[in-house]
Amino acid sequence: MTRLNSWLRLPRLMLNGHQSKGLVGPVLIILILSMMVLPLPPFLLDLLFTFNIALSIMVLLVSMYTMKALDFAAFPVVLLFTTLLRLSLNVASTRVVLMEGHTGPDAAGKVIEAFGHFLVGGNFAVGIMVFVILVVINFMVITKGAGRIAEVGARFTLDAMPGKQMAIDADLNAGLIGEDVARKRRAEVAQEADFYGSMDGASKFVRGDAIAGLLILVINIIGGLIVGVAQHGMSFPDAGTTYTLLAIGDGLVAQIPALVISTAAGVIVSRVTTDEDVGRQLTGQLFANPQVLFLTAGVIGMMGLIPGMPNMAFLIIAGGLIWLGQRVMAGAVSRASIASAPPPTPVAAESQEATWDDVALVDALGLEVGYRLISLVDRAQNGELLGRIKSIRKKFAQDIGFLVPVVHIRDNLEIRPNAYVIKLKGVQIGQGEATPGQWMAINPGQVSATLPGTQTQDPAFGLPAIWIDASLREQAQIYGYTVVDASTVVATHLNHLIHEHAAELLGRQEVQQLLDRITKESPALVGDLVPKTVSLTTLQKVLQSLLEESVPIRDMRTILDVLAEHAPTVTDTTELTSLIRLALGRAITQQLFPGNETLQVIGLDASLDRVLLQALTNSKGLEPGLADNLLRETRTAMARQTAIGLTPVLVVQHPLRVLLARFLRRSLPQLKVLSQAEIPDARTIKVTAIIGGKA
Repeated sequence: MTRLNSWLRLPRLMLNGHQSKGLVGPVLIILILSMMVLPLPPFLLDLLFTFNIALSIMVLLVSMYTMKALDFAAFPVVLLFTTLLRLSLNVASTRVVLMEGHTGPDAAGKVIEAFGHFLVGGNFAVGIMVFVILVVINFMVITKGAGRIAEVGARFTLDAMPGKQMAIDADLNAGLIGEDVARKRRAEVAQEADFYGSMDGASKFVRGDAIAGLLILVINIIGGLIVGVAQHGMSFPDAGTTYTLLAIGDGLVAQIPALVISTAAGVIVSRVTTDEDVGRQLTGQLFANPQVLFLTAGVIGMMGLIPGMPNMAFLIIAGGLIWLGQRVMAGAVSRASIASAPPPTPVAAESQEATWDDVALVDALGLEVGYRLISLVDRAQNGELLGRIKSIRKKFAQDIGFLVPVVHIRDNLEIRPNAYVIKLKGVQIGQGEATPGQWMAINPGQVSATLPGTQTQDPAFGLPAIWIDASLREQAQIYGYTVVDASTVVATHLNHLIHEHAAELLGRQEVQQLLDRITKESPALVGDLVPKTVSLTTLQKVLQSLLEESVPIRDMRTILDVLAEHAPTVTDTTELTSLIRLALGRAITQQLFPGNETLQVIGLDASLDRVLLQALTNSKGLEPGLADNLLRETRTAMARQTAIGLTPVLVVQHPLRVLLARFLRRSLPQLKVLSQAEIPDARTIKVTAIIGGKA
């Protein structure tokens, strides 16, 4: 008895926990295949047909309530399983119909009898017509349309993958997302392509199922006539009526769930991804315009007044549309009054004596927003911009080597409602506008079509862009646009300006905090150097000089080692910076040319090189004519490098690097000037453009 109880508990244990989920698929496949071979009693057929109908309705409702296609990523597999289930039931019911059909209309179960008698009134001619119409609707309309949408969706998804990957990489590089989030978003892009590709193939299952259902109906009718007349001695009319009704009931009980599943497939592939399910999309967009409702009511009402028309039906529908239009208009007026209401004016404080608390210290970094952008920075409204700014500071600290000051955010009623202003030490360094609820589609230069929307410019890099509605987001990505939301626009602009003004953000306090951080790991290195050999001010100027030329200061060990070696004899901060750059040469080169690829750079003509060295030796500076020629030809060489997708980098002799870097930085900030001595010996240099000049 104990052994028997153990065997009875074993299936229950297997079905508990995570293991049961892994058994569902194999068990279901085995049961489906078994139904094709093993005879089933009528009662079990009734249960399975009812389960098939319930499953199809469940799949349709799940597809209606999904927000995006990937929320139901298992749909292609579900489509395959439901198709196999219907075909297995057809095989099982065909066996029962042909073997027991002569006994009466309930030979194959009550479900088939109900579909064969009550739904078509017991008339096999009507049943055949209804069955054929259902097959045509399923095969020619729904399945064909859903398959075409899935095919086009798969192609467009594959075409949009490079743009989506670029957008993910841009967010990762800007510090807006972490590596885990980027990896998850890349996986979603790949899953989306796999899903539409699977749907393109899975739609063929339903099409084949429709054809199989038609053939099974014909086989059941012909086979039933042969079996009834030849084996059971039935008359031809009786056999025709009995087996035809059974075949029609069997076909209808399979085709109606097939039609429901096909509709679910169409809903899944035809929906546009938004934050709403299909039901809310339909009601929110189809009945959103009161003018459409009023005009439709007018047309229907006029048709209802025509003599001979069903006046009551038309007038009831017209009245309902008028009532619905009035409700929609009232709601729109209420929302418009709330949106147009002026922002609350601050209550004036009582006049008091001035104190030191009234002295407002200037923030190192500030962000001022108009009142329509408050939702982006309000924690109570789940403002995304706050989290993005935190990610920017963290990413900057990891990449550059120090922590920028906290960004102080304020609302400013004096600027435009959608505007924002970025300030550095109280002085404006950038401004722009953002539209909450809309998306900015940035044109990287290779888009395939235009989009409706408000023309603008990307505030960070000046690229042409368009503010578009959320419904056009996926279409814009397919066309090749880089699509970002309002929070990302502001965060990217702020991140760009922080990198651009990194040297100004590195104050004495930040340098001291950086030294305190290093002291925890190497106390002797810092204690012997600062302030005994190098003052804090000198160290700050050296670090600022590196940041001005976009050189990260993460490798503080190397920087302090160079200062400890040369600071006792070298006091000029420019020369100290050059010595540090030589020590950081490998990192600087790796930053500009990742990997081990060949360095394709801009070089100087030999004659120009000699003239510049002579000017440097004489300490007379560059003559105006030489400076103009140098600037013009450098700009031309940069344009040539950029056109072929190369980073504009000028490589010169070590004595000329500081002179040319200072001269070209103001007019051509994108150009990086490298010394030949800073490039590791293992890297290969290829000069792809030459700057020539005449004294």
